[in-house]
Amino acid sequence: MPLPNLDMDALRSLEAILRLGSLARAAERVGRSPSAVSQQMRKLEAQLGEPLFRKQGRRVVLTDAGDRVHAYARRILELNDEAVHAVRGAAVDGVVRFGLPGDFAESWLPAALGQFRKAYPAVRVDVLVERNGLLLERLDRGEFDLVLAMNQGGRADAERLATLPMTWIGAAGTDEAVRPDAVLDLALYPPPCFFRQAGTSALERAGIAWRPAFVTASLHSLWAGVAAGLGITVRTAADLPTTLMRLDERHGLPPLPGVDLCLHAAPGAPSAALARLREAVMEQARTHLGRAGRNGH
Repeated sequence: MPLPNLDMDALRSLEAILRLGSLARAAERVGRSPSAVSQQMRKLEAQLGEPLFRKQGRRVVLTDAGDRVHAYARRILELNDEAVHAVRGAAVDGVVRFGLPGDFAESWLPAALGQFRKAYPAVRVDVLVERNGLLLERLDRGEFDLVLAMNQGGRADAERLATLPMTWIGAAGTDEAVRPDAVLDLALYPPPCFFRQAGTSALERAGIAWRPAFVTASLHSLWAGVAAGLGITVRTAADLPTTLMRLDERHGLPPLPGVDLCLHAAPGAPSAALARLREAVMEQARTHLGRAGRNGH
């Protein structure tokens, strides 16, 4: 009896369910209705003769067979996509100058750019990590083709990928941040910085005295200062180092607003290389940041 050919679209839906943690979100991502994705899962189970999911309390989790299928699904999809990109990507060339803030320079984004390079070997991507406030200035001066920036959603060229909550951040193990009759030490970027402005404005509204105890223009240095106990800071919690922790009202701190993460492209018709990179960054951002705050991500 011949073995069945597993449905590639169904495998892609299975991968999306596991990656996004929800059948409904997976259905949206693959462009199908939830009932259609459920039918795909039933088809896979029929082809394999084993259930892929089981109930665990109120949750639905993979069975042992489902775990094995998921591992193979990822390999099959990677090979499929690599084959398609190897053919299509060879026809795309050019240079794209890409600017991004340090918040995402050491986490998911370099891996995404590495995958892009494999898919489009003839495209050269020149990456520059810059302070968020300078990224759009340089885009407007024609020094970038694509910029990933935060809190600039008011621009006409902004394509929002996520709304991330701002949060107070302190050294791991912090029990108390605000003490009566004591000035709160802050670790901050120098002005202008919208994280600095949001944090200090929230403290002033709450009547909490503060001082800039540690000021730096480097994100590495900022994290090091906070971890050393020189002050607390305001940032997003995306890819927070393990030496740090989120702080909130339980530590005596006021609430903070959210911040938009947006892509901005240079004006004019995009080149094929720019269009492909934009699509790749959008997909990876929505995958990795979807749980931190859902926009139209």
